[in-house]
Amino acid sequence: MEIADSDDHQYSGTYPCRLPVWWARVGEPGPHLEEEGLTGMNIVLRIEKRFTRIERILAKILRAPREVRRPFDQMNSMLWELCDGTRSFQQVCSAMDATFNEDIAPAVDRTASGIDSLKSRNLMTLLREPFTGKWMISPGTTPKNQTLAEIDKHRKFDVNPRSENERGASKEHKSSSQPDVQ
Repeated sequence: MEIADSDDHQYSGTYPCRLPVWWARVGEPGPHLEEEGLTGMNIVLRIEKRFTRIERILAKILRAPREVRRPFDQMNSMLWELCDGTRSFQQVCSAMDATFNEDIAPAVDRTASGIDSLKSRNLMTLLREPFTGKWMISPGTTPKNQTLAEIDKHRKFDVNPRSENERGASKEHKSSSQPDVQ
């Protein structure tokens, strides 16, 4: 289904793709399309905190957590699952519109806003061509520039790959350290 204005948007012709970060699915499946890799489950990110020397001392004294956990709502979770670098911006907008209908209207603007928010936090990029597996996008994978503690088994994080793209990236990780971004 073609979404009005998606071809005229600045992101038209790009492929939104998540960047390396530890993430997992949690909870029960919510609204989603019946496509490989889409579950409708909520997404949680784990990101290592970077402390200055003084902050490290204070964090140790105050027993501050060494990581930030970012839970996503249903719409941003679906956006995260859709943005695996294989779908164009127009396809992502169509899928978001088909899943959330009037709750996401206008779909192009709201989808672009979600992508912009993730881009500003260095969690997503826009590619000129479909993703080829240059970096890890699989759930449960700690990026090589981070050190995270083992996950608590009682938290019930689902880190099983759900698409060929997720499975392929976890098996054939290439050693390219920098993504090819726009």
